[in-house]
Amino acid sequence: MHAERDDDAGTGPSRRHVMRTAALATAAATVSATAVSTTGVAPARAAGGPRTGRIDTHHHALPPAMRRWAVEHGLLPPEGGPRWGNWDLGRTLDTMDANGIAAGVASSPAPSEAFRDRNLALSGTRLFNESLAELVKDHPTRFGFFAYLPLLHVDVAIQEAAYALDELGADGVLMMANAEGRYLGDPAFEPLFAELDRRSAVVFTHPAGLADARPVPGVDEWIADYMLDTTRTALSLITAGTLDRHRRISVILSHAGGFLPYAGGRVEHAGRQGEGPSPEAFRRAVRRFYYDTAMPASPYATPSLLAAAGSGRLLFGTDWPQVAAPEVRRTTALLDCDPSLDARAHAAVNRGNALRLLPTLAKRLRRA
Repeated sequence: MHAERDDDAGTGPSRRHVMRTAALATAAATVSATAVSTTGVAPARAAGGPRTGRIDTHHHALPPAMRRWAVEHGLLPPEGGPRWGNWDLGRTLDTMDANGIAAGVASSPAPSEAFRDRNLALSGTRLFNESLAELVKDHPTRFGFFAYLPLLHVDVAIQEAAYALDELGADGVLMMANAEGRYLGDPAFEPLFAELDRRSAVVFTHPAGLADARPVPGVDEWIADYMLDTTRTALSLITAGTLDRHRRISVILSHAGGFLPYAGGRVEHAGRQGEGPSPEAFRRAVRRFYYDTAMPASPYATPSLLAAAGSGRLLFGTDWPQVAAPEVRRTTALLDCDPSLDARAHAAVNRGNALRLLPTLAKRLRRA
């Protein structure tokens, strides 16, 4: 992470690098203002189809059986509710086709507290994962899925991870960033990570909201609190040594890693003073994590993320359907126009990186 070294030690970024980064951010901001109007967008670069289209790794789904279960158990209202709770297959496929998305890796993030009751965790988790597996079975070239794990019951989570990965063909597992304030580096989750490491699993982390949040009036929690939740769980994994102990696990951080890549200098500064993870451990982890673009990506963030992790660790993501179709279209077009990414990087972010990370999905797409 050369952009975060000590300038006074003579190893900081060059003036040319700083000026180039600033120029890219300025150029991208200009693209935002001119190439995308309030009613239309620039054309997408990636064509659709199983052999060429994008792979959306931050893609939520709630098939009818899951929605009925959620309503019956008071997790969703019978009518209305959040956008993700009103998922529809037809609208989903239309949105995917409109944005050149070949496949979405479906997941269903739910606060761990919703499954505090053990019996509810057993029945709900099984229904969630079997419903997503059925979606993939019905549309094998349009969807993969990350299996939900109930973190308040680690033994159930281990059981469900084995069932989903071995029997249902899940592409990985979904772990919420915290469970009642316990972040993923907590020792309670060590047996689960050991099992996932044994299976070389992909772990998709999703923010749950801060357990100790004090809302800012007029500011929805997803704007900043969710980003901090992801950052906290990433730092928890680094500090606890979870990543170093379990080297076969691949971890995707939602929303471009929250604040993690952009707070690197501060984290390393703390580590040098013995007040955080060592700078070496932090740098290893930042280059090991994967990051989806569903922050969404922006002209301000992309250069920093590329400097921290490189384009080989970035994955296309939309956050559909919590992000509505017009905004999916807009943010996808802005990503296509981002001058920080050349043609090779765009191809990697849109598709290539996901194909390498998710071999089961890649195999189905190759057969299409």
